[in-house]
Amino acid sequence: MAIKRFGVSIDEEVLSTLDRYVRENNFSNRSQAIRSLVEQYIVENKWQKNEIVAGAIVILYDHHKSDIIIRLNEIQHDYHEMILSTQHFHLDHDTCLEIIAVKGRAKLLQELADLILSRKGIIHGKLVMSKAE
Repeated sequence: MAIKRFGVSIDEEVLSTLDRYVRENNFSNRSQAIRSLVEQYIVENKWQKNEIVAGAIVILYDHHKSDIIIRLNEIQHDYHEMILSTQHFHLDHDTCLEIIAVKGRAKLLQELADLILSRKGIIHGKLVMSKAE
């Protein structure tokens, strides 16, 4: 993809805010920060329009809680067409971290994440979405 250069005129207060954003997020320059903000807008727009997106559902759970593993597997099998892969990590004797890579319509991914995150035994979780193409 070819890089295009263009000039931007903004007032000092907005420029100051942009520079603070660059520093706080460790961007090497303003162009990277602006590119990141535009990409974020594109992803959020695809999410709102229920387009195909990719992402990950990250969950932390106590594997000793009743039937948490059985329920998580059942949910994942019900939504198998959206699940690309899972990774499972044992953080300690009781706590597991699972990363579920997903791709599909934004609303269905949100539905899947809500089902998983509402299970008893889930300590914390989050759905992160990005563009698929």
